[in-house]
Order: sequence, then structure tokens, then C-alpha cells
Amino acid sequence: MSTATHQAPLHLDASPDPSVTPVPFTRLLRVELRKLVDTRAGFWLLTAIGLITVAVIVVFLFVADPDQLTFVNFVGATATPQSILLPVLGILAVTAEWSQRTGLVTFTLEPSRIRIAVAKLVAVTLVGLLAVVVALGIAALSNLAGMAFMDGAGSWNVGAANVRDFFAVQLIGIVQGFAFGMLLMNTAAAIVLYYVVPIAWTVLFSMVGALENAAPWLDVNTAMAPAFDQQTFRGGDWAHIAVAGTIWVVVPLALGLVRLLRREVKSA
Repeated sequence: MSTATHQAPLHLDASPDPSVTPVPFTRLLRVELRKLVDTRAGFWLLTAIGLITVAVIVVFLFVADPDQLTFVNFVGATATPQSILLPVLGILAVTAEWSQRTGLVTFTLEPSRIRIAVAKLVAVTLVGLLAVVVALGIAALSNLAGMAFMDGAGSWNVGAANVRDFFAVQLIGIVQGFAFGMLLMNTAAAIVLYYVVPIAWTVLFSMVGALENAAPWLDVNTAMAPAFDQQTFRGGDWAHIAVAGTIWVVVPLALGLVRLLRREVKSA
């Protein structure tokens, strides 16, 4: 005697559950903004930027001649610690996921790695914009203090182009740091590469006379030199920044994104 087994057909519904919605980008952005400040590294880095900025302003008030106490010089003083340290914040925004091994949680809650990368980039850009605004405010207050207590010149001769270039230089720096973090995904290696390689590149171009004309096209620091000299970028300068920025910012960012999409996420 044989027994016939009847098995009900298996129906698989491949359509997504309409009750499940993706994580809103604004929520991802809020999370990434919070990560920049609620970790020990991020908190102390931002604190260091603030303390060093105040220290530089105080020293400049007492050391500089009264005719040098102008708004544009105070802007330059506040820009120095930001231009050095803000890119590290961009690096930490990426590498913390791997050094602190939180990537498994992050990419499980939001499987789209591109959305996470974009949220991180927007977050560091917003922090960079806010830092520049704060720096301009501190410079304005310092200029008033210089006039009131140090008999400073108090000139406010800063045009919209100078402010625009200040924003551009700081944002390029923090995005470049973010790109190096994406490329290496290791905090120490990214920081070393960010500071050592461009400096070595700049030294090379300054020592080899035959490369002098090519330096603005291939070296991002040389391309942004007009802003460091308290001048404004002109048409040719923007072309230099576009080419050098592609080499030092866009290419590392693109390669880092490819690596992010392919890298295996581990919990330990």
C-alpha cells in the first residue's frame, strides 16, 4: 500500500510590505550629527578647536601692533586652528565606524551604504559651515575688543568675496579629510596621509623650479594660496582649485565610496 503525500503549493509574496518604510534621510542626518559630538574623540576635538581659537585670539590681541588689529586679521587668526583641525573631524566621521566597530549596527539599521555616506558628508559639511560662522562672529567680537581696549585700527574692510573664499577653503579642507577617511577607513593612517602627503607634495613643488607652473594645478595648497594671502580667488584660481581639488578630494572620495560598498562589515 502506498501513501500519497499532498503538499500545498508554496506561495512567496515578493512584494514589499507597505507598512515598512525606509529610514528618513533627515533622521540619518541627525544621527550622524550627533555622532560627531557625542563621542569622546569628536567632543574633545571640537573643544580643542574652541580653546585654541580663543588662545590664538588672546595672544594676537596682546602681541600684534594696534594697526594690525583689524577684522580681516582676526578672521585669519580664527581660521588657523579650524583649517588644521576641522579636517580631522571629517576623518573621524568615517573611520569611527570601523575603529569603534559600530559599522555592523549602522549598516544593519540602514543597509544602503550610499545613504549613510551621504548623510555623513552632509553632516560634516554643516558642521564646517557652522564653524566658519562662529569663527566670523568671534573675529567680529575680537575686533570690537581690540578697538575698545587695545586702541586697535578696527578696520572692517572685508568684502563678500573674502567671506566666500573663507567658506570655500574651510569646506574644501573638511571634505578632503572626509575623503581620506573614506579611502583608508583607519583613523591614524588617514590623519598621517592627510597631513604628510600634501605637505611633502608642496615642498616638492617649491624645491623644483621646473614644476613651479604646474604647482597650482597639482597641489591643492598652492591652488588655495591666494586665500591664505588674504586675497580673493579670481577666474584662473578657481580653475586651479577645480583641477587640484579633483585630484586631492574628488578622486579619493570616489575611490573611498567604492571601497565602502565592497568592504565586509565585521563586529569584531
